Amino acid sequence: MAQATLLKNGLLVDGTNSPGQAGDLLLADGRIVAVGQIGPELLSQYTDVAEVDCSGHVIAPGFIDVHTHDDAAALDKPDMLPKLSQGVTTVIVGNCGISLVPMVTQEPGAPLSLLGAKQFRHATMAAYAKAIDEARPGVNVAALVGHTALRMRHMGALDRVATSDERAAMAADMQEAMDAGALGLSSGVFYAQAFAADVEELVAVATVAARNGGVYATHIRDELAGVLPALQEAALTARHAGLPLVISHHKCAGPANWGRTLETLPLIEQLAKGQPIALDVYPYTAGSTVLREDLVDGIDVLITGSQPHPEAAGRYLADVAREWGVTDREACIRLKPGGACYFQMREDDVERVIAHPLSMIGSDGLPHDERPHPRLWGAFPRLLARYWREKGLLRLEQAIYKMTGLSARQFRLDQRGELKPGYVADVVVFDPQRVKDGATFEKPVQFAEGIEKVWVNGVLSYTAEGRATGERAGRFVRRGLVT
Repeated sequence: MAQATLLKNGLLVDGTNSPGQAGDLLLADGRIVAVGQIGPELLSQYTDVAEVDCSGHVIAPGFIDVHTHDDAAALDKPDMLPKLSQGVTTVIVGNCGISLVPMVTQEPGAPLSLLGAKQFRHATMAAYAKAIDEARPGVNVAALVGHTALRMRHMGALDRVATSDERAAMAADMQEAMDAGALGLSSGVFYAQAFAADVEELVAVATVAARNGGVYATHIRDELAGVLPALQEAALTARHAGLPLVISHHKCAGPANWGRTLETLPLIEQLAKGQPIALDVYPYTAGSTVLREDLVDGIDVLITGSQPHPEAAGRYLADVAREWGVTDREACIRLKPGGACYFQMREDDVERVIAHPLSMIGSDGLPHDERPHPRLWGAFPRLLARYWREKGLLRLEQAIYKMTGLSARQFRLDQRGELKPGYVADVVVFDPQRVKDGATFEKPVQFAEGIEKVWVNGVLSYTAEGRATGERAGRFVRRGLVT
């Protein structure tokens, strides 16, 4: 029996930044069959057509979360509800130099420990891709390879640059990953485990990604006082390696740097005249990472977890420090290892980055935190509620473009991210007047409102009424290919 699904009478916002149009969307065999006004002649080709009335609702491509740390979550918690419930249908893992591949260990150590500790058993990207396909997660998974993970696999001491033999070993792992469909390389020279790496070391690995049509995403060395030279270094690395650059979660962190997007964004625009550059951003003024005492000065810090003091989760660092009679830095050291949300950005800087034509949306959520940053459950509905509907910072079509078509193009996700005949049927239907994030810093695990239905690879996977349908249709997505 030939089956199809007809989404009727919605506002089609197709992921290209073009104006939305009233119309219908026909899905069959995991693909988009037709877009626009769909007549009985086409429908007669199917013996069973399930109709969904989308009156008053937006029909859009499934959202693509370009910056996640869902590497292990897609295997440990394959329903992927934090993302599916936001309308996300594809996640990009392996960001910030942090990836499961190619580390094999039971004690990953920071910052790889942000991914948990259970799944570091995939020595190759081919093995990880197989594991994803077997787990059949609720969303699609596309992967970067983390430079820090490569260092931790092939180097003993990490407080130095890699030798030529170590660079060759990292490059060999990178080649395997690209052969298996990886999107490219990510780095996190911000973290101590990769801070000693120089441009030569990064280029040695990034060149492999470049030869195979990959991208380079980086958590730059400094997002505080040294943000401008750090941006220059990232651009230099990508330029020498010959591949597109994605600047991860661009921000100007710390009170002394607030307002400096007035400097960083023009610099990025200037650099982008000579090489392909994009950015990602999350729609919050707080970031989240491991506990670091060098990040706590002059800002509010909310503890998301602490191994030695689990009772501190959900409390502010200043309150714990006051109770212990120590400085914030001393308290942070006593609480490590753990994680925290750092309220280190200013709203006007966040808005400038969100509005910038080169920026895409990524959640940067940490699914293994005891009390995660609310972006894990709320980033995409928040963009629509706060920055489109309430503030008018973006047009609706712009907001969706930054979560779909632009993201697919930048990361080489072929035939995804747009509503076009023949494209993969990753689709979200939402109520534009009700869509809103529910997650807060006080209650971070909350469903969004207004996300009505989500199809992944043509399979209805989420409804507002019943939440997850029980159907998990995600798969490993290879660079430039539709699988």
